[in-house]
Amino acid sequence: MSIRVLVADDQELVRTGLRLILGTLAGIEVVGEAADGQEAVRLGRELRPDVCLMDIRMPELDGVEATRLLAGPGVEDPVAVVIITTFDLDEYVYGALRAGATGFLLKDAGPELLGEAVRAAARGDSLISPSITRRLLATFADAGGSAAPTQPIDPLTDREEEVLLTIARGCTNAEIAGELHISLSTVKTHIGSLMAKLGARNRVEVAMFAYETRRVGD
Repeated sequence: MSIRVLVADDQELVRTGLRLILGTLAGIEVVGEAADGQEAVRLGRELRPDVCLMDIRMPELDGVEATRLLAGPGVEDPVAVVIITTFDLDEYVYGALRAGATGFLLKDAGPELLGEAVRAAARGDSLISPSITRRLLATFADAGGSAAPTQPIDPLTDREEEVLLTIARGCTNAEIAGELHISLSTVKTHIGSLMAKLGARNRVEVAMFAYETRRVGD
């Protein structure tokens, strides 16, 4: 089955470009386009796409609030939202990740990275390149992270600490499995346990916890 994508950006040229690129990728289908945040929320709820590519700066409703309405706390059936922006240190990105976005992508990403990001988002996997992950999360942990991050409900095991650090580096499930010499199913079990203990809704929030608690640095 094709991965169904909603593209939300106020620039028609950007929407057209993303649609054309995604149209060339096997197994991906653009099912809708939105020119502002309100339309993105409406179409997200109506079309129920697998992934929404969401611009940050849009009229009517910005990408942060639109993300919160589609994927934020309390949303019963959240949509996987990938933030797309021109700047890799956009001041709004941290807020969007806090609002429930599961990933981050630059608008100048090539077809291969765009396809990888969409596919990763659809399966709930990592979709931020390791270099951007480290810089983005470390910068925003310094700028807007909580002074006293919430501690785990239960202490993390040594293996969970290892998995936490690999997630913070932007590793995919397959890369984590290879590095730690464990199976994919075991990786998923550890990630599920981490999310439960940290009260995280997705792996991006797990990574942010690692930065906010200074388990990793720049």
